[in-house]
Amino acid sequence: MALINVDFFSQSLSRMTSFKMLLPNDLPDVLKIGSERHYQRETKTLYLLHGYSCHNIDWLLNSAITLLSGKYNLAVVFPSGENSFYVDGKGTGKAYGQYIGDELVDYTRKVFGLSACAEDTFIGGLSMGGFGALRNALRYNHTFGKAFALSSALIIHNIENMQENMKDVIADYDYYHAVFGDLTKLDDSDANPEYLVKNILRGNDTIPELYMACGKNDFLIEENRAFKAFLDAQNVPVKYTESAGVHDWLFWNEYLEPSIQWLLGE
Repeated sequence: MALINVDFFSQSLSRMTSFKMLLPNDLPDVLKIGSERHYQRETKTLYLLHGYSCHNIDWLLNSAITLLSGKYNLAVVFPSGENSFYVDGKGTGKAYGQYIGDELVDYTRKVFGLSACAEDTFIGGLSMGGFGALRNALRYNHTFGKAFALSSALIIHNIENMQENMKDVIADYDYYHAVFGDLTKLDDSDANPEYLVKNILRGNDTIPELYMACGKNDFLIEENRAFKAFLDAQNVPVKYTESAGVHDWLFWNEYLEPSIQWLLGE
């Protein structure tokens, strides 16, 4: 199992940036026992997104993703999204959506010989990263075949009427305006997953398969329920799960392996 750290110049971000990657390319046969069938196919890839105020090392520190990468022959890429919500902010060097959904995928495919097929390419995340996984799966719907989102920070409707000098428990108006642009125009913004769903449906295009999970006592549960209701109203299939839990690693670890199994069709 290789843990790779890469620093490279990103055109989308106009600077050097870094990502980490798990590549199960040298796993000894003894560690493949029980998982042989996963090594009889091409390695699949998961782009795994961290949450707000966190870092690309979080999944490695707090979850069993290294073991699961080897068990399921799954390359896992951990980008750094800072506090961008993985959307394209205003100004040079803030195109985080383009970075995640286009540039990083293209770079890792070329450098590491990963599959270029959407059915082998997944995206997932938690909290802000759950939002980013949904948004970028929908924005780059020919790149990612499936997406999973845990405790997603689906806050578009919370912030769309925010005024200057206002703030919530996470951030203030200036931050949200810098990340999402004009907050009064979010209904028709490609930072809005709902807008992207409607846009795909208008074009009779393909929506990636979606999986969502959220704890019943999570402070974001109502936002997740609302997005599930929106998808139902649009006749967009989604596998949606709720169970006891809050916004923490106990819940995310409970659903990490089931999410990966779902990605792989198990």
